[in-house]
Amino acid sequence: MRICFYAPFKPLGHPNPSGDLIIATGLRDFLKSRGHKVLTASRLRSRWLHLKPWLFPEVVKEYFNAAKLTQSFRPDIWLTYHSYYKAPDLLGPGLCRKFNLPYCIFQGIYSTKQRRSLKGKAGFYLNRHALLRADHIFSNRALDYKNLERLIPTRRLSHIKPGIFPEMFYFNNESREQIRRTWQAGNEPVILSAAMFRPDVKTQGLNWMIKSLAQLAHQGTPFKLVIAGDGSERETVMSLAERHLPGRVYFTGKIERKNMYRFYSGGDIFVFPGIRESLGMVFLEAQSCALPVIAFDNGGIPEVVAQDKTALLTAPFDTDQFCSAVKKLLQDKALRTRMGKAAVAHIRNNHDLQKNYLQFEKILIHHAESHQRTA
Repeated sequence: MRICFYAPFKPLGHPNPSGDLIIATGLRDFLKSRGHKVLTASRLRSRWLHLKPWLFPEVVKEYFNAAKLTQSFRPDIWLTYHSYYKAPDLLGPGLCRKFNLPYCIFQGIYSTKQRRSLKGKAGFYLNRHALLRADHIFSNRALDYKNLERLIPTRRLSHIKPGIFPEMFYFNNESREQIRRTWQAGNEPVILSAAMFRPDVKTQGLNWMIKSLAQLAHQGTPFKLVIAGDGSERETVMSLAERHLPGRVYFTGKIERKNMYRFYSGGDIFVFPGIRESLGMVFLEAQSCALPVIAFDNGGIPEVVAQDKTALLTAPFDTDQFCSAVKKLLQDKALRTRMGKAAVAHIRNNHDLQKNYLQFEKILIHHAESHQRTA
């Protein structure tokens, strides 16, 4: 197939890493690995663009630029990644009508409460238009799929389990020994965490975790906390760690994703609250590297872990329950090992994108071929 690809929320190659960017890049790379030709039709970022009328001429200009690319490329199908009220697909519906192309969306989101919001109303209706226009919509979250069922017939919907490419994330004993020396971890159990230090729920989660773990430190529970990530809130997080967990926290800075398996290999458990986390790629990655997970029982996290088998999920912001779960794993090495082995199997059985995306590819091919027969 020849595929026009567009990511309105965060274009491919965007400098700020995120789960959305990882998923979009993974989709593109999977399709290319299967022999399909993939063209990035546009790099227009539509986030809140509908609220910026002074930029509308740029949208029109980009529409015509994308039209020229599409006409020259002669695609079989158009694929948009992530359309929702904040970043609706402003290009795909019109261009697919213009060139008579089948139109698919991966991770379309339908949030009805936004139609009553002054800020979100315009984006809601623009996104609703895109969703209704789509020949097929794929969702990697069960809740999003359920919401889409209120608008879209189920024959035009598919649930594709979220995942990673497990071959990128595996336990490496040599890396473990090397990196633990760098961290000066000694024989203490190591708690790992990772997030971008942005002024949002990511940093809020890190700050809450640090304050909560101070309760275990005061009890004399041995552990070292190692945090990967960087961002504008770095100094704030570091100051908080020095105040609440003096001498116990090591900050690695930003680690390239291709090297994250080394980071995970050095730890004993992975802990990150994940406040309203939509999915949480780090939870998938950590499990793939044989780490049990501790997080909040909220958002999409329950969809990517197995409660009491690969993870201990606690009520959001319940410090006692959270610390009890952390202490349980810190003090029981045999339990950590069992859960770590179960985590590896869980990822390979349920969240291997090389397997999960085969169904996604099959449906894309079906729509492209069906369209060609009827064109």
